[in-house]
Amino acid sequence: MSAALDLNNSSFIPDAGNHRRLRDALGYFGTGVTIVTAASDNGVAAITVNSFSSVSLEPALVLWSIDRHSSRFEDFSTTDNYAIHILNADQESLCMEVARNPQRLDDKSMQTNTYGVPVLDKCLARFDCTREALYKAGDHCIILGRVKQASLFEESAPLAFYRGRTGTFATPSSSQS
Repeated sequence: MSAALDLNNSSFIPDAGNHRRLRDALGYFGTGVTIVTAASDNGVAAITVNSFSSVSLEPALVLWSIDRHSSRFEDFSTTDNYAIHILNADQESLCMEVARNPQRLDDKSMQTNTYGVPVLDKCLARFDCTREALYKAGDHCIILGRVKQASLFEESAPLAFYRGRTGTFATPSSSQS
């Protein structure tokens, strides 16, 4: 019989008393960083998101999640159309500004896509989506979107999120040895 793995008492059962430890453990999964935008009655709705993931190629589906207590929840849970922008390393300050201030993009002159969604002009890629479904999941909602159009803009280092910090990593060389 083998003993349970115990890395210096680092194992725990997630509960209301240790949300910080759970967040720290989840932070070991490095992700990319996105800004999601939508049109709202109050101007440009924008939120910084690292919970973005691909779901399916046929049909083209992606997902992201939003805290149900977020001040931005109403805008994104009721909109039919939104855009997900994959950020490059040079967009770290924009990422942080949008994370702190929901109206950060209101003063920017922004183009709109075919679906009337305000879009950023500089990013690695953008997915113009129509909401397919919304699923309640604990204190968050998972927003499933159908990709109506995907755009690639530049090839540079992506903005990454790891253990509560943003950063980047080198992109692979385009020439293979």
